[in-house]
Amino acid sequence: MLIQEEGMLQNASRHCRKPVINAGDGVGEHPTQALLDVFTIREELGTVNGMTITMVGDLKHGRTVHSLAKLLTQYRITLRYVAPKNLHMPAEIISFVASKGIKQEEFDSIEEALPETDILYMTRIQKERFGSEDEYKACFGQFILTPHIMTVAKKKMVVMHPLPRVNEISPEVDTDPRAAYFRQAENGMYIRMALLATVLGR
Repeated sequence: MLIQEEGMLQNASRHCRKPVINAGDGVGEHPTQALLDVFTIREELGTVNGMTITMVGDLKHGRTVHSLAKLLTQYRITLRYVAPKNLHMPAEIISFVASKGIKQEEFDSIEEALPETDILYMTRIQKERFGSEDEYKACFGQFILTPHIMTVAKKKMVVMHPLPRVNEISPEVDTDPRAAYFRQAENGMYIRMALLATVLGR
């Protein structure tokens, strides 16, 4: 069962005898994305432990980063945040992550956070989450990953993105071997197939 509105998952689960899979509930959570993201990190770098993960973009409305931040507390990692003003990671997520003993840092730019980053997790500014066009335009285009910025990144750093992208990753980055977002999207098919098979007892 697909849940599109935040908070609807709990309501649906009360009335369903079958398992309920949360494939994204509004601005709340996106746990299947978090599973494929962790799988992608392991595939790309061999492990999650010891990694510094930098999340960039609309962290306030980004359900993918909400779920991923929570799942990453199962590992020994450092989390870094780069977001426009008023789009920072919600306080409840920061508090949850802190309660698990995970180090968190905030930065004003990608360039500042990038040199020590192992996984750069880019997200789009979500136009549909804003009350007005002016609010959206005030945040749009502040953080764009370009080949020039990538020159300060580690040689084995990985760039991820839950897709779709708007303009936050320059198309020229696509040919960089560190760009893993298309491989990440492919992994989503495998992870969700495995999840469905597990739920169906296959």
